[in-house]
Amino acid sequence: MLAPVPRPTDPFAVRCSRALLSPWSRLSLLALVLLTAATLVVLYEPQRLLASGWPQTGGAGAVLLFGLAYGVCTAAFVPRPVLNLAAGALFGSAAGLTAAVAGTVLGAGISFTLGRFLGQDALRPLLKGRWLRAADGQLSRHGFRSMLAIRLFPGVPFAAANYCAAVSRMRYVPFLLATAIGTVPNTAAYVVAGAQADRPGSPAFLISAGFIVLSGLAAAVVAWRKRHALRRPSPAADAGTDAAVTGTAPERRPVAAA
Repeated sequence: MLAPVPRPTDPFAVRCSRALLSPWSRLSLLALVLLTAATLVVLYEPQRLLASGWPQTGGAGAVLLFGLAYGVCTAAFVPRPVLNLAAGALFGSAAGLTAAVAGTVLGAGISFTLGRFLGQDALRPLLKGRWLRAADGQLSRHGFRSMLAIRLFPGVPFAAANYCAAVSRMRYVPFLLATAIGTVPNTAAYVVAGAQADRPGSPAFLISAGFIVLSGLAAAVVAWRKRHALRRPSPAADAGTDAAVTGTAPERRPVAAA
């Protein structure tokens, strides 16, 4: 029978291990990772490689490799519209859409994982503002439909939505499923536009370009009409959120008899 692993008894070692694993240390590591990724994007511009320097090879292997590169690039803040146009130009509408959606889900999963394990414990205690608490409560209680709406209507930055969901109590499966479904229409419009870029007068290009413009206008109208929707949560909602966080039921007060 294996003997239990002895725990460190040195107070200095214990303090160092606690400091390295503390929420703020992990948040600092997340900030360093994101800053490094953003710097590499600015210096090397990987979107140019995917858009113009990608080897002109077909087949499932090239599509898979592009999807992997797409996911890493989106996690490093490369704009998705550029990658979607490149996917359509390189692989056509069908294969380009497959690579773009797969890369989108992969990039969202990478960002969500980084935010959940490195930033959630440090950032959740800071959610004290009205807008932050309302957004956190919406994502925590109605994760799938909230994320689906965010993905369907452009306007919310992709990375910002990923990290906001990671800090909330939203689960992995609803997040990834809503991302996979909600990004299809807008992604398809960009992919088709990229595939038809050499024929800007074609019906497919005009329809895709019109969809991109109309979806952007619709998102702006919805955001304007719902600008007062994020109001201070009610005490019942606060109690429900606290119960979901702590795992305890909210206290019920006895009702006086009439």
